[in-house]
Amino acid sequence: MTTKPLKQIHLAAHFPGVNNTTVWSDPAAGSHIDFDSFVHFAKAAERAKFDFLFLAEGLRLREQGGEIYDLDVVGRPDTFTVLAALAAVTDRLGLTGTINSTFNEPYEVARQFASLDHLSDGRAAWNVVTSWDAFTGENFRRGGFLPREERYGRAKEFLATAHELFDSWDGGEIVADAGSGTFLRDARAGAFAHKGPQFDIEGRFNVPRSPQGRPVIFQAGDSDEGREFAASDADAIFGRYGTLDEGRAFYADVKRRLAKYGRNHDELKILPAATFILGDTDAEARETAHEVRRLQVSGQTAIKYLEHVWNRDLSGYDPDGPLPDIDPETGENTIALGRASVRQFRDPLETARQWRALAEAKNLSIRELVIATTSGQTFVGSAATVAEQIDTLVQADAADGFVLVPHITPGGLDAFADTVVPLLQERGVFRTEYEGTTLRDHLGLAAPRAASGRRAAAS
Repeated sequence: MTTKPLKQIHLAAHFPGVNNTTVWSDPAAGSHIDFDSFVHFAKAAERAKFDFLFLAEGLRLREQGGEIYDLDVVGRPDTFTVLAALAAVTDRLGLTGTINSTFNEPYEVARQFASLDHLSDGRAAWNVVTSWDAFTGENFRRGGFLPREERYGRAKEFLATAHELFDSWDGGEIVADAGSGTFLRDARAGAFAHKGPQFDIEGRFNVPRSPQGRPVIFQAGDSDEGREFAASDADAIFGRYGTLDEGRAFYADVKRRLAKYGRNHDELKILPAATFILGDTDAEARETAHEVRRLQVSGQTAIKYLEHVWNRDLSGYDPDGPLPDIDPETGENTIALGRASVRQFRDPLETARQWRALAEAKNLSIRELVIATTSGQTFVGSAATVAEQIDTLVQADAADGFVLVPHITPGGLDAFADTVVPLLQERGVFRTEYEGTTLRDHLGLAAPRAASGRRAAAS
């Protein structure tokens, strides 16, 4: 009987922003703008030997009833600026940022990521996302021009074009021979030409090949198109399933898609986002988790969240009272602009029917219902319990690891780094030291071949 080898767990840290996961009103919470907050968070992740730090990014502040939705953390410095600054105060931690493929241009984004990869000695990663709503598009010249059904088509061509730019340098062109006066071995370096439905560009890419060749590519979509995009082009996908059955189903579905693109099982990592609550005992952690959920879903937040479904002003309702007896307002116009949760409720009338049935069956108030129907903490317990929960899910192929999202910034990762990580190391499922220098090394991903290598293989 053969024993399956232990999988090594991948861990990353998400600096939360523009969401209500963070309890910003907690006395322990700090700024989401001061650079010291990013430094504290990054150093905790690197001390724990995490694979990478992740920054999400929104391109417009969300609104509700025409006003900024101020119950979330809102506003944060530009992703590239923060990651470049963090490259100077970290040595091994990967630096991952969300950059939108709908409202940017391939040359600019490729140049920025190639530069970040150079500045960090090979630690850059790009989470490729799309945006289809005109609300976000109003901040940009072309507005909301892109129909939803075309967004992944543009994203695929955007990424393919960026790869052509990264690969326009082979990596061996710079000679810099002072004696002969020769700087470049190949004066054609950086030449590119791309003609397609979305982009028609030609010129010279002005950043030489970076340490990783290309940044690590992440993808976050959970739709069928998103899963297919990840299987064809991504190095890792952010999952949303932190339970055993759902996680295994998602894991198996995405991994089985790889073969059609000539890729093997290990070429795509599946890393669900995960929250956590730690306590000295499991009972203490459960009590803290209950308190945290009530802070995350205040009375105000519960009413605002209900408005996403009802599409009406519900400010006159008591959050500790029953659900409205009126039906949701349906139609294209929404009271909550820029909110992803609005799009997930595709049939508001049916959602309202289900919620009324649940509230009646369990005698739930509006606030209690919102707590019950929104995501809670993924891992709750003592350090030993959480370490076992994480290890169990990874070994069962429900994930390759997790992107941890603490509810306190910037110090919310400290306890996990100091208590859970050592237990995972004792189990032999997490590194005690970094074995490589690049993010591809941390994730166990092969470096992409340079253009010259592919040309030689094709000739």
